[in-house]
Amino acid sequence: MNRGLLLAALGVGGYVAYRALKPRYDFRDKHAIVTGGSRGLGLVLARQLAGAGARLSICSRDPDELARAVSDLAGRGARVVAVECDVTDRDRVREFVAIARQRNGPIDVLVNNAGVIRVGPLEEMREGDFEQSMRTHFWAPLYTTLEVLPEMKARRQGRIVNIASFGGKVAVPHLLPYCAGKFALVGLSDGLRAEVARHGVVVTTVCPGLMRVGSHLNAEFKGRHEEEYAWFALGAGMPGLSMGAGRAARQILSACARGDAEAVLGLPAKVAVAARAMCPNLVADALALVNRVVMPEPGGIGNAAVRGRDSRGKLPAAATALVDRAAAANNELHAAAVPPPLPATS
Repeated sequence: MNRGLLLAALGVGGYVAYRALKPRYDFRDKHAIVTGGSRGLGLVLARQLAGAGARLSICSRDPDELARAVSDLAGRGARVVAVECDVTDRDRVREFVAIARQRNGPIDVLVNNAGVIRVGPLEEMREGDFEQSMRTHFWAPLYTTLEVLPEMKARRQGRIVNIASFGGKVAVPHLLPYCAGKFALVGLSDGLRAEVARHGVVVTTVCPGLMRVGSHLNAEFKGRHEEEYAWFALGAGMPGLSMGAGRAARQILSACARGDAEAVLGLPAKVAVAARAMCPNLVADALALVNRVVMPEPGGIGNAAVRGRDSRGKLPAAATALVDRAAAANNELHAAAVPPPLPATS
């Protein structure tokens, strides 16, 4: 028994040493695509990739938002191509990737970051909310991946980073469409890594916890929207519970450079994911209790959706000062509205 433990320890130690000594991927002179790269975490990732010497291609649905992001990145010395693109549209994705390739060369790194968030109880969600989440968080990353994968396989090199969420590991109450889409992305990303590794392509799944990026202003809230906004914004801005956008981006790019299979960001998220894996019944009961005791009841504006900037209510500005500063720093203040959900299918 002792000999077996010793051999296991040696094996683990050898693997850790191998990981530590393995050369890291160098982003310098690489062409990196970042979807949703015009604001929030995507913009912070683009800034750090530019700082590492990468050539950038970013996309967004809003041309004004893109123009501000290009000005920001160019001011930092970045070489950037920006294309207006709805990543849920396969033809637009194909066009975006073709333009990026034409202007910036072969694609070395793909970061699937674009996302939407709708917050509220299940009673106020409609099928269109779930369809929109799946199109944004599952189909869009699949579209971009299918566009870049052939050339990565042909060159036997490439990195794909899928920004999921710890909500793709632990389903959080009042975020059901979002979590469903992120769970789908985690499954896609994990399976993709296994299948493309033999072609020299490395896939990393990222599951961040709460981050101070400023997305609270552009998330959309249903039901008792002011109460929904309050818990969401306060959680996103609480030091110790949430992580700064810059730190999150550094950890994401480090995980990509190491070739990690998965990165769960933030201690609270790591604890939640580990607890869900080890004690699923306990965590399920705890989440049901949170939903029953803490979360707002249905009602209010019902299934209508209102952006966070219009849902502040009586919440004092001091309570969200950290995330409000992040919003100003990360081009979230003037972002276009999230598109309405798709109509329910029969």
